[in-house]
Amino acid sequence: MSNTRYSSLAGRRVIVTGGASGIGEGFVTAFAEQGATVDFLDVSDGSAVAARTDATFHHCDLTDIAALQATFAAIGPVDVLINNAANDDRHSVEDVTPAYWDERLAVNLRHKFFAAQAVVPGMKAQGRGVILNLGSISWHLGLPDLVLYQTAKAAIEGMTRSLARDLGRHGIRVNTIVPGNVQTPRQEKWYTPEGEAEIVAAQCLDGRIQPADVAALALFLASDDARMITGHDYFVDAGWR
Repeated sequence: MSNTRYSSLAGRRVIVTGGASGIGEGFVTAFAEQGATVDFLDVSDGSAVAARTDATFHHCDLTDIAALQATFAAIGPVDVLINNAANDDRHSVEDVTPAYWDERLAVNLRHKFFAAQAVVPGMKAQGRGVILNLGSISWHLGLPDLVLYQTAKAAIEGMTRSLARDLGRHGIRVNTIVPGNVQTPRQEKWYTPEGEAEIVAAQCLDGRIQPADVAALALFLASDDARMITGHDYFVDAGWR
């Protein structure tokens, strides 16, 4: 639970993509605790998260843009979009085919633009809104075996800058949150205890970043307290750079 209560988030309508687990589940939990009305999309089963948080789960394959658009239309106008969903499967340069390129960019980049596009009309109509895109520290560090994931994540920061410029006069703020290595069940499958110790040693701060740490930044950026903050990238990485 966040130590800070943001009165401006109470009653706000929030969509989280990829909210069934990991960082996304952290977002769903944090916004629900603030009294927001939360809808979340995922290709995996999110019924347990929905039951625990009173959020509404929508099963959706975000690579199917028509299904994404239909789901957003059914939800209706929202105040906050958390563009979170992604997948960091490892791959070598030699193994990338044109089909795999298209699939990885669809999973990690394309849906974020179309999700933003889907919420813009409602945000314009109400004269305000917040879009938070999830980036990654990986491309800033140049980690191995992630060339397509890192290509997508680098592009997200450029998309944020562009959307912030195009939408700002309508009262819509757009920022990127850049997590470091967050301790989730998925991330733990990639790292041995020794590997995790190496990450902590490379950070400025001791300890492992948790989904709640990333969600704490999202709450602030989504709140009216951040009303003049847009077009930038904000790291939650414990100084791992």
